[in-house]
Amino acid sequence: MGDAHPPLNNEETLPVPPVAMNEAGRTYGRLRSAVSTTFARSRLRQVGYSLADQALAVGGGFLVNVVLARTQTKEEYGMFVLSYSVFAFLLGLYHAAILEPYTIYGAGRYRDRFSEYLRLIARSSAILCLLLSGVLLVAFLVFSRISPQLTSRALVGLSLTAGVLFTGHLLRRAFYLQHQPALAAKCSLASFLTVAGLLWLTFRFHLLNSFSVFVILALGWIVAGASFGRKLRFGSPPRSFLEIEPNYWREHWNYAKWVFATALVFQFTTQGYFWLVGGILSLKEVGNLKAMYLLVQPVDQIFIALSYLVIPAMAARYAAKRTRDLLSLWKRYVLATIGVTGLFAVSVRICGKPVMHALYAGRYDGLAPYLFVLALLPLLMGIGNTMNNALIASEKPKLLFLAYVCSAATTFLGGIPLVLRFGMWGAIYGMLLSATSYTGVLALAFVLRFHHRIATPTNSGSERDLGVRTA
Repeated sequence: MGDAHPPLNNEETLPVPPVAMNEAGRTYGRLRSAVSTTFARSRLRQVGYSLADQALAVGGGFLVNVVLARTQTKEEYGMFVLSYSVFAFLLGLYHAAILEPYTIYGAGRYRDRFSEYLRLIARSSAILCLLLSGVLLVAFLVFSRISPQLTSRALVGLSLTAGVLFTGHLLRRAFYLQHQPALAAKCSLASFLTVAGLLWLTFRFHLLNSFSVFVILALGWIVAGASFGRKLRFGSPPRSFLEIEPNYWREHWNYAKWVFATALVFQFTTQGYFWLVGGILSLKEVGNLKAMYLLVQPVDQIFIALSYLVIPAMAARYAAKRTRDLLSLWKRYVLATIGVTGLFAVSVRICGKPVMHALYAGRYDGLAPYLFVLALLPLLMGIGNTMNNALIASEKPKLLFLAYVCSAATTFLGGIPLVLRFGMWGAIYGMLLSATSYTGVLALAFVLRFHHRIATPTNSGSERDLGVRTA
């Protein structure tokens, strides 16, 4: 026992051979790399499902518009476009009143009572949709008596199916809150396949019109709900949500009122020119404008999908007080936006006419010169949307409301004289003018919000150091 080592005291350490230390370091590195790779693949799958869901959900409406534009008279298609613009307007308000508060609260403070909260929102949405359908049907009856030329089969279809179409959006959003974007994508796929199949059948049997397409879109979401709705986590809670949170609707309204006001003004900005063209020019010109607008929409959907990734990243940097990192991300984002939308405008100038000819079977070939100018719209709106996302991430939604108000005012104060004076060219230039107003006001708000960070030099890289330490 004479060669035994004495016990270690509190200030001594047991030496570890360098070989063991190196092996432990390599093992840790491999483990961390494996975890990071697995996490990255999981995130990529989630992003892939989200992109697929967005494409399929929008694809049904796109397919309906293309088929109607190819097969119906321009006046009939124009009436459908006006009715669908009313649906888009009401859908924006539904998003603000129901879906956005549900998203924020369902993912945040009420995530531990998700089943109770989902039951309340689903029930409230159903009541709201029934009331809306009733109001639209009454409006149709009133118009049919007062001004029969304002009524159409499309308006009847919208009245009967609006609630079902809204519920499809709620279904997809609920799956996102359950962290199951794959189910949202499957719902959209089921709806898209149903719509495509029914469009083919109604075209084959000469039943396709502006009424039947609304029914087809609704049947698509009915099939999706019947196939996957049982996977919603309604549960069997012992108490209702309002018994647990009796003041909920007051909180809901306090959050939703600014969002609702912003959505209301925004819808006037986006849908206003269809209404102006329909009221000042003709239903045929409404169909022409929509046929062109459909070709510039795909690039907008790309940036809608990107915003689902960019806004959380910006918000995380803002919450960590890494404003310079947020601005650095914004700079890369706006450069990418300018590059993609600029390339898109050039592509439309080169390929727009043959694409339009193939898509619409030659019926709208004369609109190519208008399309070349309208292709600049995603560029003007895209730049503004990057600042929109940064302001949302920095928790300043009131500044967005101001930008939408200015854009909506430009739509009516500038758009009406332009359409009266120049017809369709006036509508095209008016849309570009409204987009420029929107982006200009956002640029001013962006500078006011971040001017202290833009003007102040970096202090020894402290924010970057904080970001590294946080990571």
